[in-house]
Amino acid sequence: MKIPQEIQSITEKLRNAGFEAYIVGGSVRDFLMKKTPKDWDMTTDAVPEEIQKIFPHSFYNNNFGTVTVINEETAEESLKTVEITTYRTETEYTDRRHPDKVKFTPSLSEDLKRRDFTINAMALREKDEKQEVVDLFNGKDDLDKKIIRAAGNPDERFSEDALRMLRAIRFAVQLDFKIEEATFGSIKKNASLIENISKERIRDEFQKMILSNNPARSIELLQESGILKFVIPELEEGIGMTQNRHHIYTIYEHLIRTLRECPSKKLEVRLAALFHDIAKPQTKAGEGQDSTFYNHDFVGAKVTGKILRRLKFSNKTIENTSLLVKNHMFYYNTGEVSEAGVRRLIKRVGKENLKDLMDLRIADRLGSGTPKAKPYKLRHLEYLIEKVSKDPISPKMLKINGEDIMNLLDIQPGPKVGAILKVLLAEIIEDTDKNDREHLEDRVRELYELSLEDIKKSEKIIEEKKEEEDLKDKNKFWVK
Repeated sequence: MKIPQEIQSITEKLRNAGFEAYIVGGSVRDFLMKKTPKDWDMTTDAVPEEIQKIFPHSFYNNNFGTVTVINEETAEESLKTVEITTYRTETEYTDRRHPDKVKFTPSLSEDLKRRDFTINAMALREKDEKQEVVDLFNGKDDLDKKIIRAAGNPDERFSEDALRMLRAIRFAVQLDFKIEEATFGSIKKNASLIENISKERIRDEFQKMILSNNPARSIELLQESGILKFVIPELEEGIGMTQNRHHIYTIYEHLIRTLRECPSKKLEVRLAALFHDIAKPQTKAGEGQDSTFYNHDFVGAKVTGKILRRLKFSNKTIENTSLLVKNHMFYYNTGEVSEAGVRRLIKRVGKENLKDLMDLRIADRLGSGTPKAKPYKLRHLEYLIEKVSKDPISPKMLKINGEDIMNLLDIQPGPKVGAILKVLLAEIIEDTDKNDREHLEDRVRELYELSLEDIKKSEKIIEEKKEEEDLKDKNKFWVK
């Protein structure tokens, strides 16, 4: 691989001004692995004011000696901004995350000593048309051996910045590397320091783990290191807890396997795979082969929301993940569930979420040790979903709308209009033949004679009756 011209140009300008210039950190790691770096970071002995004189089109608004140089002429996204940081040393990390004070130093080696892992503590420059790597900690050797090793004393590195423990696990699963024994031992020893880190930073690392090619391994490493109990203690409640005759794995093992088998790369689906049975420990009744976990899906949705809110995930991620967990037990058996039941499923979950729900079911099946990902039942359900997908499952799909109702009754907008539409939809979901303009107009006149409270009660009666039927279906002998 060749160093991009934009980076070479920055290097030349710094050298022509009498300063050293190196590519550094993760940029070097990716480059040596023959991967195009997502960001290009550089380091120099020039102080920020000197860097800005050389690069007027730049900005500097931090306490860490980092100047951001803007390259507007490049089309490559990763080169549009390049961060150049002055060689520096750092004092104590009182908050276990940020250095109390940063000092500039003329020494590249002093700068590299403060970095987290050997594979991130290398510097690279091109000299006399040859690429020269400065490697104080044998990072290149660790890169070749696929090892994550702390640069220097691991206890010091993790006590300086406890987030590095999560980064070690994240790099291990992203790169498919092994964490070196002493480094992992130090993580175990210092696991409790993670409590000093903000939930937002923990979330960012955790999300990258879940979206990696080996998310299940990240959970295993979090548990083995002792960090999991400080981040998602709810997962540890299922360790060693057996299920019933329908499950060969403990709850924790099943969750790990489900995440491993998840066919989707979407964050919400992978999170749902990890959390779908999170409430089984607290809903377990009985012991042995006949134990039950009634309503663990509903309770699990609440627990999932609590976990994701604690980790500061977005409202959208929380809502979508909780929805999948709540509905992961959907029952479907050929000949037993009607088309109306399928329409209720679509209305409850949302057509846009059905693919995600099916992916979750596939992961759940494979995570249970079932060899066949998609049996005939699921394939038939997909067929029925497609068949009823054009049936009315929302007020917009009725042959009458709010404006029609107001014109028919000669009334102004009000809560009765919306309430009537909800009753009509609940009825039509059960019998689509009733989605007829003449029939709907007759029902509108009948419903309007009722009080607003009675109209709402009518819809609630229909919904509760059908929800009760769905719940009975779900609690039958349920086969994934």
